[in-house]
Amino acid sequence: MRCRRLVGMLSVAALLSACGGGGGGRNAPVTGGNGGGIATSNPTPGPTPPPVAGTGGGCSLRERQDWAAAQLREWYLFPETLPTTFDPTPFGSVDTYVDALTATARGQRRDRFFTYLTSIREEDAFYASGASAGFGIRLSVGGDGRQVFINETFEGTPAAAAGIDRGDEILAIGSSDTPLRSIPEYLNFGGPDPIAVALGEDRVGVTRTLRIRNAAGTRLVTLAKADYDIPPVSSRYGARVLTDGGRRVGYINLRTFIASADPALRAAFAGFRRDGITDVIVDLRYNGGGLISIAELMVDLLGRDRTTSDVQGYTSFRPEKASNDIVRFFERQPESIAPTRVAFIGTGGTASASELVVNAFTPYLRGRSALIGGNTFGKPVGQIALDRPACDDRLRVVAIAVQNSARSAAYFDGLAATVGASCAAGDDLAFPLGDPRESSVARALDFLAARPCTPISPTPSATAGLSGRALGGMELLMPSTPTAAQREVPGLF
Repeated sequence: MRCRRLVGMLSVAALLSACGGGGGGRNAPVTGGNGGGIATSNPTPGPTPPPVAGTGGGCSLRERQDWAAAQLREWYLFPETLPTTFDPTPFGSVDTYVDALTATARGQRRDRFFTYLTSIREEDAFYASGASAGFGIRLSVGGDGRQVFINETFEGTPAAAAGIDRGDEILAIGSSDTPLRSIPEYLNFGGPDPIAVALGEDRVGVTRTLRIRNAAGTRLVTLAKADYDIPPVSSRYGARVLTDGGRRVGYINLRTFIASADPALRAAFAGFRRDGITDVIVDLRYNGGGLISIAELMVDLLGRDRTTSDVQGYTSFRPEKASNDIVRFFERQPESIAPTRVAFIGTGGTASASELVVNAFTPYLRGRSALIGGNTFGKPVGQIALDRPACDDRLRVVAIAVQNSARSAAYFDGLAATVGASCAAGDDLAFPLGDPRESSVARALDFLAARPCTPISPTPSATAGLSGRALGGMELLMPSTPTAAQREVPGLF
């Protein structure tokens, strides 16, 4: 969503970025966009604000660092936490300097690496269509930290062509330059990214051999990384109607909030409306965030019984920037439905724009909406995109607080303590996503049918030192320096 009163000045991305993604980065757990942040708006920003005196216009390291510091002082949501003066000389990159500038807010859990530098080119490509380069899989590390599993395979990718899918375990990785080594061997090498390094850089043509194990046995698969677009709604399980005790329940799984999700969501909800669906499962378990405009659309599609005077949410800048604040009202869509009950499936990988959607319904549905699975990441803030095109630098700056109609955004520790109801469940890799037998889907059906369940613990789901997103016994695998796509799609490789 482009913040309406900022058109022509800057773009605001939303959850994973309120503007943006889930958050994530070097030592960060990885949104929204996870690692990432919340994307609050259209990924294509307006003109960058005029240069600040003394920052220079070139692309030397010092000029880029000075530019980044100037943008933070101008827009950062927590300006009182920034050091008055801070010499960039000891820092070897813009990233490490930005991390140091925001360290106080990070220690307060208000900015867990949600402010970061990224590539304009890479981010624009991802937000438009989910463009990425890789094998097309989502990975997690097992509870013992010695196993790597495939949580999801994206359609039209090298992994999908090789028959790799959810529940498969990667036992070993090798390349033409490196012998096949087991996952424990790589982990014994130490360092923050042994598996990410073993899988190779995200560049077309990079080839790896994987030893894969599933119920059918063990086999070797050789994959070459390729360019692909991530379908935001799977053609296999993304939207379907489930039957539970004679009741019909709509199921929608949204992988990420990108522009191409608009037609996919409209098509899914048009089907639900045609079928008279009033109970809905919204599966956001791995959704690290993305564009606020798409999050707002999803809320509208679930809001047929809301009026145009009902507030969907508030977007607020720091006091001296309050002229840019926005009040978003419901906008009924042709495909909108009026749900009686909604079950939102979430995990520690659910962040930013995903949390915005869940939080929006708490004041209206109260106990008729529930969080299913585990506690969410906790990102009630969003970023704006500030660009330095000559250097391909986009600084995502936390500049926005995102609140629901009750002005509630108190979920830096996740949504479990603020939702009207919750049911604890695991992420069961033995069954496909959307399968009624899968643990989280089964508990969602229990909630919709008013069957009893165990509430989710409000314990924070992630801390600043984690490199992944907790799933309950597992953790989505994130490199310490994620790509634009990996920030918004936790676990992507």
